[in-house]
Amino acid sequence: MKKISLLLLLTTFSLLGQNSEKTCEMLSKINFLIQNEHYHPKPVDDSLSVYVFDTFIDALDDNRNLFTKSEYEKLCKHRLKIDNYILQKDCSFMNDFVSMYQLALERKKKVLQKIQIEVFNYNGKDTVKFSKKNFPFDLTITDFDKVWKKRMKYDILEDISKLSSNLDSLKLNFTSLEKTTKTKIFESNLCKINNILGDKKGMEYDLQNTFLNIFCTYFDPHTNFFSQDAKSSFMSSLSTSGLSLGLNVTLNEKEEIIVDEIVPGGPAARTNKFEKGDVVLKISNNKGEDYWVSCTSLDKIGELIFSDSNEVIELTIQKKNGNIFDVLLKKQVMKATENAVSSFIVEKGNTKIGYIEIPNFYSDFDGFSPQGCADDVAKEIIKLKQDNIQGLAINLQDNGGGSMEEAIKLAGMFIDYGPVSVLVNSKNKQTILKDYNRGSAYNGPIVILINGNSASASEFFSGAMQDYNRALIVGSKSLGKASMQTILPLDNKQQDFVKLTVEKFYRITGDSNQIKGIIPDIALPVLYDSIVAREISYKTALKYDAIQSKTRFSPFRKDYYPELIEQSNLRSKKNQLFNEITAVNDEVNALYSSSKKPLLVTFEEVFKDVHEIDSLYKKVKKIASTENNCIVSNNSYDSEKLQFDAHQQEINAYKIKALKTNPYIEEVISIVNDFNNFKK
Repeated sequence: MKKISLLLLLTTFSLLGQNSEKTCEMLSKINFLIQNEHYHPKPVDDSLSVYVFDTFIDALDDNRNLFTKSEYEKLCKHRLKIDNYILQKDCSFMNDFVSMYQLALERKKKVLQKIQIEVFNYNGKDTVKFSKKNFPFDLTITDFDKVWKKRMKYDILEDISKLSSNLDSLKLNFTSLEKTTKTKIFESNLCKINNILGDKKGMEYDLQNTFLNIFCTYFDPHTNFFSQDAKSSFMSSLSTSGLSLGLNVTLNEKEEIIVDEIVPGGPAARTNKFEKGDVVLKISNNKGEDYWVSCTSLDKIGELIFSDSNEVIELTIQKKNGNIFDVLLKKQVMKATENAVSSFIVEKGNTKIGYIEIPNFYSDFDGFSPQGCADDVAKEIIKLKQDNIQGLAINLQDNGGGSMEEAIKLAGMFIDYGPVSVLVNSKNKQTILKDYNRGSAYNGPIVILINGNSASASEFFSGAMQDYNRALIVGSKSLGKASMQTILPLDNKQQDFVKLTVEKFYRITGDSNQIKGIIPDIALPVLYDSIVAREISYKTALKYDAIQSKTRFSPFRKDYYPELIEQSNLRSKKNQLFNEITAVNDEVNALYSSSKKPLLVTFEEVFKDVHEIDSLYKKVKKIASTENNCIVSNNSYDSEKLQFDAHQQEINAYKIKALKTNPYIEEVISIVNDFNNFKK
């Protein structure tokens, strides 16, 4: 028996040695690539060591309930040495992280298995603490039973509280609910641990990839490492507009699957139960197989969703207010064009404008159309002009960017010709991006809508339009990302890649959108605006700066802008819906900025905490469903075409409903009307 144990031990250390060698090899390649190709490479020094160590520790034990104080202190010997290890090509330090993490997970598993069979008392004096900053590592080996019992009790009570807003009803059924929920919570936690410990590719592989990506993000948040593994293939397929469930999703920082977009006319949209930001908790098929996302590999989830044998899928989703729903979906074939550019006619009083929604700056490689986003916008403008519009609204809210080439083409459609931006590389070489085509697709007034999620190519286009005084920018400050990335393989095998920041773009004035974002000409209140994670929230974001621009351009006149802005501001102050949005944002800000007091782990207290935001959520829902006083219709060309396509009619109705609840379109029409009055 001892010989077998010794053999297993030797095999484990042999494998760890092989993995640390591979880690070093890949780190060396990544560092070489970054130092030679990155826009602003940083030296590999103690600052890098501290960032990588602290971020890696946070990734392994963000709640500070896995490692003891002494274990953390043992790992701390590496905190200022990682830079030396990298330069010396000695990655044996990873073995300490792997072995310590494995030990901690196995200990957690034993603790959970032990307390799982205990009867919990929910009327004690246990409290849980909340903090926006990480707690210190202060646990000893004897603390874990108490810590995890308290944590599991809280999770159970929180889960039950989310089932209903009726406290009396939950109390009446508490015994049965507690039994079911306790089983689920423990199974989910144990399942997650077993998945990590029993991963086919090995824990070392996952920790290596996490470490390599953290190393990349030290140089900037948009430089990332990724390999051709389950996550990349899962996300690339799941995030296309042709998804048969009619949902585009993404992963958040907790590795939760989040609804990113509901595709109009799809199975999900027709249920009217999905919203952006919903968390997918569980996926079930018609064979009685249930998979909790928290403890199921992305491989398995992808297989369940995309398998032809799983025609009917049930998703368990959780709303922002904690409510949980089961939604049954039957897959359908989705057309690639269903999430492309679309346009409508919007009227109020005697003013008629064209409205164009641009979901992202897609190009031909995305499969939306043979031409791409800019050409699709041109087609919509031709249709709208035939209906004698008096102005144009372009909605870039929540447009995260895309092809910069499409953004350049789009900017060129609204100016005669000239420079639209300046690209600067790591050698400080300036490249002026120009529109060489004479003429423009539309000469009337333009209003562009943006918000905190308008990023990259959206900011590029908006900035160019603002510098030329070609459009009024309306909404809230954009994200603040003004960097360009490219994907490069680490070697000829092309199995591992780095998405690398290689250039930074500047406005033709020499100013930058980096960190600063696009500042709207007219600020309008946007829900949750202050808690949007903009570029400035990232520790390693590139800094704001400006350059001496060599560009020459002829902007349009803007002498009447001050009066346009003043009139809009006067209307906004009297706008009831805008005032409601502002009031809700004040509540949201107070909720997120105030320190949360320790919470007593009793059902009543946890229930009260969970449902604290119920009234706020109702206000948000009311705002989101309030219809404006505009008439929304299709342009003449689309009206005729839609008569013969029932499926497109369904998608069209969905988009019109969304536009009818757009809180900004009335003010946009008023701005266009003012604009035309000044032009007279």
